[in-house]
Amino acid sequence: MQQVDSLMHFKTEVTQSEASTSSPRALMFGGDATARKRQPRSRITDWTLILVAVLYAAGLLIAPLVAILWGSLAEGASAFVREVASPDALSSFKLTMIMAVGATVINTVFGLCIAWALVRDKFWGRRLLNGLVDMPFAVSPVIAGFMLILLFGRAGWLTNVIEKLGIKVVFAMPGILLATVFISLPFVIREVAPVLSQVSSDQESAAHTIGASGWQTFWHVTLPAIRWGLLYGVSLTFARAVGEIGAVLVVSGGVSGLTETSTLFIFRSLDDRNYVAANAMSIVLAAVSFLILIVIEFFKKRAEEH
Repeated sequence: MQQVDSLMHFKTEVTQSEASTSSPRALMFGGDATARKRQPRSRITDWTLILVAVLYAAGLLIAPLVAILWGSLAEGASAFVREVASPDALSSFKLTMIMAVGATVINTVFGLCIAWALVRDKFWGRRLLNGLVDMPFAVSPVIAGFMLILLFGRAGWLTNVIEKLGIKVVFAMPGILLATVFISLPFVIREVAPVLSQVSSDQESAAHTIGASGWQTFWHVTLPAIRWGLLYGVSLTFARAVGEIGAVLVVSGGVSGLTETSTLFIFRSLDDRNYVAANAMSIVLAAVSFLILIVIEFFKKRAEEH
């Protein structure tokens, strides 16, 4: 009996202690001594992590940008404008934008189709297709360019076919476009597929029952539900296409004014010791990338909200 009374007394004390430390008033005025002791330590840890993150970002991002900006203006603003407005620079930038827009359009259309097939359809080889989508993440862009040469080069597997069609792929714009499409393939698929999997097919079925066609159902029901994820994937695709150099370097030939993109222009300028031109074009691409980053963050925020 005495043991039972001791046990009940201990249980009462524990209950009262928990109530005093977990009540709102105790938490508000620091009733939990342990939590009060840990609070300064966690704040110091938080500020330390913030400082490390800021220094890391400054060392890897801000410092190189400042160095590039300084290098582009080393000979004055007139030299910067002269190099950016040179025919080779303008031609390379124009080609970069054309290839980026073309790859984005192609990957958006086919990316939507692949994402739809992976999410809504069950078929043999679905897992294989799902794995192949991530191949550009695993394969080096240089290897991707080399594969295009093996397919469309002088002794390529498909050389006879393209010669009969009168099309030149390697060391021409089609080869650059194919390389850019390959390295930027996964982004639309990987951004749309998770969003599409959360969209119920009941609304689509209801649209079909009232006479809507497949295209009308997609345009008025499915697309509004996945639009922010789609736009986020499109932004990532365009950003990846703008900065590509490895695969393009292999398949383009880098002919000034013809098959030289902006990244290849920077590469050639460094090789020619024209550092002002290299830094100036780098600043232009950095500005484009910064604008794309702002767009990506906007779409990402909207996608998370929806």
